[in-house]
Amino acid sequence: QVQLVESGGGLVQAGDSPRLSCAASGRTFSRSAMAWFRQAPGKEREFVAISWSGGISYYADSVKGRFTISRDNVKNTVTLQMNNLKPEDTAVYYCAATIRWPPPRAANEYEYWGQGTQVTVSS
Repeated sequence: QVQLVESGGGLVQAGDSPRLSCAASGRTFSRSAMAWFRQAPGKEREFVAISWSGGISYYADSVKGRFTISRDNVKNTVTLQMNNLKPEDTAVYYCAATIRWPPPRAANEYEYWGQGTQVTVSS
């Protein structure tokens, strides 16, 4: 069992570089793939970034080069550094975890979810 709690976000300006954090509890954290998803109003939840063992990470094309996912298996945290935010990045951002392999990018394949944190980017 993994429990996830996100922090960070809020109202930011376009071009800002906020960071989201996700604190995880549970013994399977180091074996889990950790991901960030986001959901804008009226849209489906979409994949943003994923990190799994060995420091491997993968990003959605829409955030590649601007967002960076990182994890600390000692502190059981995963962060999402977001740079050069755009208004279209406005969404509720969710931290998610799965022990499935290979790590999926579909939201419905993740077993554990945080409560989400709102990020609103004003132009």
